[in-house]
Amino acid sequence: DGLAYSALLKNELLGAGIEKVQDPQTEDRRLQPSTPEKKSLFTYSLSTKRSSPDDGNEVSPYSLSPVSNKSQKLLRSPRKPTRKISKIPFKVLDAPELQDDFYLNLVDWSSLNVLSVGLGTCVYLWSACTSQVTRLCDLSVEGDSVTSVGWSERGNLVAVGTHKGFVQIWDAAAGKKLSMLEGHTARVGKEEGGKGELRVPGLIFIPCCVLSRFKILSSRNCGVLIWVHRFDHVFPFCQLLVWNHSSLSPVQQYTEHLAAVKAIAWSPHQHGLLASGGGTADRCIRFWNTLTGQPLQCIDTGSQVCNLAWSKHANELVSTHGYSQNQILVWKYPSLTQVAKLTGHSYRVLYLAMSPDGEAIVTGAGDETLRFWNVFSKTRSTKESVSVLNLFTRIR
Repeated sequence: DGLAYSALLKNELLGAGIEKVQDPQTEDRRLQPSTPEKKSLFTYSLSTKRSSPDDGNEVSPYSLSPVSNKSQKLLRSPRKPTRKISKIPFKVLDAPELQDDFYLNLVDWSSLNVLSVGLGTCVYLWSACTSQVTRLCDLSVEGDSVTSVGWSERGNLVAVGTHKGFVQIWDAAAGKKLSMLEGHTARVGKEEGGKGELRVPGLIFIPCCVLSRFKILSSRNCGVLIWVHRFDHVFPFCQLLVWNHSSLSPVQQYTEHLAAVKAIAWSPHQHGLLASGGGTADRCIRFWNTLTGQPLQCIDTGSQVCNLAWSKHANELVSTHGYSQNQILVWKYPSLTQVAKLTGHSYRVLYLAMSPDGEAIVTGAGDETLRFWNVFSKTRSTKESVSVLNLFTRIR
């Protein structure tokens, strides 16, 4: 392929001495010859000494191959299969009345492999195992509509945020409403599940004529608050606030984003690493070290960042986008090289959720479709597998 051909040319023309094609992600760094040996393409000598077959970059006089020994090793070296991400979704579901609203969160995937989707005034549950669809609730009788859905960590409870500012807690298996939380003066935009309980940190307030939006995610003993937008001039910038659970005052405050911030995600691989994405006027994904308060990296994606999610298995990130390309991008961190670009939605990709095994994602858009993609793959464990037949495992 292209990598092998490039390495072969470097061997024959530059004397690079490459014997094995490296991982495509690191090819640009590793295939660069380090201070290549200066030599002429043509060698004139009166010496009658013959080149040894062991000379790496020389062609043996007894070889039938026109290339050097190292190039022959390169061509014979086993190739690691290149990871390929399918650009076609493996499943597409119709989602009528899926709203094209940047500030809603209408899709979530539970640990029990059940998808919850808010469509208009109803919440539906779709089992990824059986493809069975169940209507959990209908808020039309209350004159309300769904603005957010979120599973508890155990996958047994669903929190439903409503346009009127209520949070309803439902038992998914029984299809029964357990409780309703009141007190919000406007629609609830996001809920988060906790261990053994349901936390409701995502709120929207409308005091007087000021509209503010908050979204909270937790990571161990840290939290993050997104100040998505505010229609006054007290806080002219969109703010990202970080605090710990022992204080109500934020310990970090970031104002670099130039537009509404909806997309936030904690890294599962590095404690304190936070990614955030800005809206149409910003278009950037920014990375923060919340332990030191320092900004780390920033990349302009060229379009509105709607959602972010980290892979559970690799140091990679998936982002979904709106205006103007409506694409799904997979990034490798920290190099920020683009691994894949997926397209198919005709509207901005506002909704994103990850399967419990961390291999697939589902995306939703105002085109009223849910698309399922195989994006991440589990890496093989480097740990030695322990067999029950091994006698040494029984010794205490």
